[in-house]
Amino acid sequence: MNAPESLPLSTDAEQKMRETLALQRDSVIAEGEVSAATRIDRLQRTIEVLVQNAEKISEAMNSDFGCRPRQVNLMTDVTGSLENLKHAKKHLRKWMKAEKRPSMFPLGLLGGRSSIQYQPKGVVGVIAPWNFPLGMVFEPLAGVLAAGNRAMIKPSEFTPATSTLIEEMMTSAFDPSEISVVTGSAEVGQAFSSLPFDHMIFTGATSVARHIMAAASRNLVPVTLELGGKSPVVISDTANLAEAMERIMVGKMLNAGQVCIAPDYVLLPEHKLDEAVSIAKDVVAKMYPTLLANEQYTAMVNERHYERMQRNLADANERGIQTISINPANEDFSVNPTHKVPPTLIVNPDDDALCMQDEIFGPLLPLKTYTQFEDTISYINAHPRPLAAYYFGKHDAEEHRFLTGTTSGGACVNDVMFHMLQKDLPFGGVGPSGMGSYHGIEGFKTFSHAKSVYKQPGKIPVTKLAGFMPPYGDASEKSIKQKVRL
Repeated sequence: MNAPESLPLSTDAEQKMRETLALQRDSVIAEGEVSAATRIDRLQRTIEVLVQNAEKISEAMNSDFGCRPRQVNLMTDVTGSLENLKHAKKHLRKWMKAEKRPSMFPLGLLGGRSSIQYQPKGVVGVIAPWNFPLGMVFEPLAGVLAAGNRAMIKPSEFTPATSTLIEEMMTSAFDPSEISVVTGSAEVGQAFSSLPFDHMIFTGATSVARHIMAAASRNLVPVTLELGGKSPVVISDTANLAEAMERIMVGKMLNAGQVCIAPDYVLLPEHKLDEAVSIAKDVVAKMYPTLLANEQYTAMVNERHYERMQRNLADANERGIQTISINPANEDFSVNPTHKVPPTLIVNPDDDALCMQDEIFGPLLPLKTYTQFEDTISYINAHPRPLAAYYFGKHDAEEHRFLTGTTSGGACVNDVMFHMLQKDLPFGGVGPSGMGSYHGIEGFKTFSHAKSVYKQPGKIPVTKLAGFMPPYGDASEKSIKQKVRL
C-alpha cells in the first residue's frame, strides 16, 4: 500500500464501501448476542475455504511474486492461517466466559458482584500487506471472528492475483453482511482507512501507518498496527556460531527477506566476523545451489522493491563498504526477469549507510562487529524499538541483560522468528514497530470490548450501609477512615 494521495470526497468505490459498512453494522445490531456456535461456524467456513483452495492460493502468490516456492506459500500463509483459526475455534468458548473480579470493600461483603464481559466490537477493518498477502489477512481474522465481529478486508494492491482470489473465496463462503473484501488501488485503501469502523488493524510500513492513524483519528477508530523495523540479532561470544549463522540465514532467506520480523542486522564479536561470513556462504550454498532458475528461491515482489535493493547496494559501494554477494553457481544476474537478488552480506556499514536507515525487507544482511557485549545493548537502545530482537548465546547473565535491557515487540533466544509461530503468544510491536497485538487470547481481547459489569444485590440497602447515601453520618465517616490512611 502506497502512501495515500488526495482522493475525491465521493467515488463509486467509496460509496459502495460505506454501504457495506452500514449493512454489516445493521446486521450486528439485528443479531445481538453472537453465540459461540455462530462464531465457530464462521471460523469453520473460513478454515474450509482455505483448505479447499490451498493450491490455488499458492499458484496466485507465485504469480504475484514471479517466483515464490509452493512450500513457502503453504507453510507460511496457508498453514499459519489455519493454525490460528483452529486454535481460536478450539478455545473461544473459554475465552468468551465472563471474568469475575473482586468488588471494593464493603460492597463485596454486602453481595455486590463485579465481572468483565467480552463483547464484539462490531465491524473490524483489516488492511493487509503484500509480503504475506493471505496470512496477514487470515491470522488476525481468527481473532476478529472469535470475538464475534463482522469484517471488511482490504488486501494489498501489489498482489492482485492473491487479492482477487481472497475476494472470490470469501464471497463464496460469506454473505457480505458478515465478511466483505474490497480490492483496488492505494486510493481505495485510503478511502477504506477513513471508514468509521469499530476497530481497524493495519499491517505494513511505519510510514503508511502514520496516514492510517491520522485517518482513523478522524472517526476515533481504535487501531492495531503491526509494522516492522530493523530487528537486530546479537551473537554472543558464547554462541555456537555455526548453529547461529545457519538459523539466521534460514530466517533471512525466507521469502527472500521480505518478512517483517526477518533479521535485519547482526551484531557479532569482531574476531568471529570472517568465520561467520564463511559459514553464511556454506549455508546458502546448501540451501540454494542455484538462484536464478531455482523455484525455491523467492523473487522480489516487483521492480520497485528490486530497485530498492539495488539502491542499498549502490549506496554501500559508493561508501566503500564491503559487500559479499553469495552466488553459489556464479550466475549472471544481469538477465533477471523475475527480479531476484542474491543473498548479500554488508560488512560493518556505518550508521549513515542506506541499509542501516530503514527496514531492509530483502536478502541483504549487514554484519556489524563489537568488542564488548554491553555495546550491543547501547546500540539497540539508540535506535527505534524493533518488532523483534534475537539473542544467540549460552550466557545466562547476557541473555537476561538482552531481554530486560532492550525493548522489542517480541524476542527469540537461539533462533529467529519462531516466537510468531506460537499461537498462545501475542504478536505485535512497540512504539514505531506497532501497537496492540493478536494471536490467541490476546487477539480475542484486542477485537473485543471488555465491558465492566457491577451487579448490586436487591433488598440490602448497600448505598446506605456503605455510607454513600445522604445525610452523611457515622457510616460515611467510618468508610472514609478505613480508606484515608497509610
